[in-house]
Amino acid sequence: MNTLHPYKQQRQEQEQEQEQEARHEWDLSLSTVVSSSSSSASDVIGAIEFDPTDNIVATAGISRKIRFYGLPSLLRTSAAVSGGVSFVDQATACEYYICTPAKLSSLRWRPGSGGRVIGSGDYDGVVTEYDLEKRTPVFERDEHGGRRVWSVDYTRHGDSSAIGASGSDDGTMQVWDPRCPPEESLGLVRPAGICRSAVCCVEFDPSGGPAVAVGCADRKGYIYDMRKLVDPALTLQGHNKTVSYVRFLDGGTVVTAGTDGCLKLWSVEDGSVIRTYEGHVNGRNFVGLSVWRNGALFGCGSENNKVFVYDKRWGKPVWVDGFEPVGMNSGSDKRFVSSVCWRQSGVDQCTLVAGGSDGVLQVYVGKRKP
Repeated sequence: MNTLHPYKQQRQEQEQEQEQEARHEWDLSLSTVVSSSSSSASDVIGAIEFDPTDNIVATAGISRKIRFYGLPSLLRTSAAVSGGVSFVDQATACEYYICTPAKLSSLRWRPGSGGRVIGSGDYDGVVTEYDLEKRTPVFERDEHGGRRVWSVDYTRHGDSSAIGASGSDDGTMQVWDPRCPPEESLGLVRPAGICRSAVCCVEFDPSGGPAVAVGCADRKGYIYDMRKLVDPALTLQGHNKTVSYVRFLDGGTVVTAGTDGCLKLWSVEDGSVIRTYEGHVNGRNFVGLSVWRNGALFGCGSENNKVFVYDKRWGKPVWVDGFEPVGMNSGSDKRFVSSVCWRQSGVDQCTLVAGGSDGVLQVYVGKRKP
């Protein structure tokens, strides 16, 4: 008769207890649905970002518009309510928008700007910053040879000295200073070397550390030290297809998403996989990945048009919700959830905003169960 070593048995019991806690700790529900003004599936939401106050939501995608919504007004909307869910049209909910010259793939508020400047990456390979008071572009970089920019991010120093980075189809991550002329570059990295696989995601350590994470089409993630960009400090190898997103969870772990249909939690100490998360469907499209650090929850979209939430302690989703059938159109069976973003505020309450390939926006709220 085989018996487990007491330490291993204790560890197994602890893991089972953690799994049970993860499965039943949160109560999430749909609060608001914002319908799209588009009559066809041509309003894919590719990026969602909260401003520094966590009260303004910006969205962007192939509509060539950056739309801005006030979260408090979305949550207390007096629009039609069905089953506790508020339904509102986009024209009413959107407070204002900025037209852009190209389709957008990414957004990020620039730190130190007081929420006044937002950066974007577009399908024409250009990084542009917009002044939201003047609603005009104030900075532009075109260093990717016309190849699509997939991701833009800034260091989190909390002042005007923030450094920017962009990842592109040209296989590079460009590092730059928004205060310097656009033609000046602080660094250039080719993670996949001569293969020039697309750089799909860049993210700086949100705690302000020197690390920057990169997701690549060569099936790998990379961690670089900003003080020495020559070679990666760590290579994350374990996905079977493109690594579309990399997100820092805390100082010791990062989460990656791949088009192999799984998320992975990694140790940044040695590059080992801590846990793999499966349940959502992702074999082709960018479906979003966002991490709520206070609650250690991961949110992602799916190609079956559902939103998935994972707890870092368990490899299966703790919550799944399908997008509401608003503004149905021909080809709607191919709809998918294309972007997600957690509000970082709060400890016992949370907010998740998700966008669809048809332009529908949904707001979810949650609270920790007593």
